[in-house]
Amino acid sequence: MVKKKEKAEEPIHKVEEALSRTELIIEQNQKIIYIVVGAIVVLAIIFFGYKKLYLAPKEKEAESQMFMAEKYFEKDSINLALNGDGNYLGFLNIIDDYGMTRSGNLAKYYAGVCYLRLGEFENAIDYLEKFKGKDAVVSCMALGATGDAYMEIGQTDKALDCYLRAADHNKNEFSTPMFLMKAGLTYEHLGNYAEALKLYERIKNDFRKSFEFRSIDKYIARTKGFLGKE
Repeated sequence: MVKKKEKAEEPIHKVEEALSRTELIIEQNQKIIYIVVGAIVVLAIIFFGYKKLYLAPKEKEAESQMFMAEKYFEKDSINLALNGDGNYLGFLNIIDDYGMTRSGNLAKYYAGVCYLRLGEFENAIDYLEKFKGKDAVVSCMALGATGDAYMEIGQTDKALDCYLRAADHNKNEFSTPMFLMKAGLTYEHLGNYAEALKLYERIKNDFRKSFEFRSIDKYIARTKGFLGKE
């Protein structure tokens, strides 16, 4: 019985020892612990203060400036959209002045598309790749636009990668078949008719309500002809 008691008391004794050592370590490092905890609290206050007192007002300013730039973009007044009209900022100024805001980030997408329309493809790629959007639709269109720019400068493999990623990024009846078609045409350009055929058949089978579906049989027949299929 005595041995059993000793065995039962041994783990309790070890736990007490461990607790004593922990208390000793805490006591010896009390100043460091206070400094670390204090630093975490200060950083949290700075972070939330930055978001609420600095970033939130900046976001409102950026949104009011973006409104006019977007209007010019819709009217295809590309230079005014990019550079502003003297009263309202253009996308480039918004990126410079409000780059940390959601609007500043979105302005990178718009700037990229503007440069694409102007035929300045490397500038288009630069801004489109800087855009980091959470919106599934805009992110998908940014990938597709980047693919168009790469295609224009002859970087076909990169264009193809963008089109394939855009097609699967936000699956729907509009953008998915559109980018599948672009990817298919790019495969044809590369002489890879088998992969092009797979994408065209995917449009035919999965996207019957799409615009691309209306003429897809022509592309299927063409690639089958290249492959020697009936």
